[in-house]
Amino acid sequence: MTYEYRFERILTLKEQEKEDMQEQYKSSVSKFQEAAEQLYGALKKKETLEAMQVEKLSTGLSILDIRHHQQFITNLEKTISYFQNLVVQARNRMNWYEEKMIEMNMEVKKYERLKEKDFKAFLVRLQAEENKQLDEVSVTQYMKQEVR
Repeated sequence: MTYEYRFERILTLKEQEKEDMQEQYKSSVSKFQEAAEQLYGALKKKETLEAMQVEKLSTGLSILDIRHHQQFITNLEKTISYFQNLVVQARNRMNWYEEKMIEMNMEVKKYERLKEKDFKAFLVRLQAEENKQLDEVSVTQYMKQEVR
């Protein structure tokens, strides 16, 4: 008598879904990191540019250069705003995948626990059947000895 778990296909499917969700989560984490690095780069660039502008203002700067720097900083602020939105979206997506991954883990664990309980019940049934067969053999041997 071999053990067969009746929900094996479901368990396999849930494990596959869990693995897929883990891959999607990893992908969302890397996209979040990329967006955060781009935001960091833009913020660093703005900080450097503002420090350079303050330094040049102390030594003297033409109005045209000031306008040019201000326009560049304005464009950089728009870029920063874009990257901030991108980071927020990526973080939200990453958190959503993390929640789904946790749900999938819990679901797989439920099926694994069911499998463990089912296997234990199978072992109990198997042991009971073996005991029954041993009893039958014992009774048969006893009857043969009585007949002699």
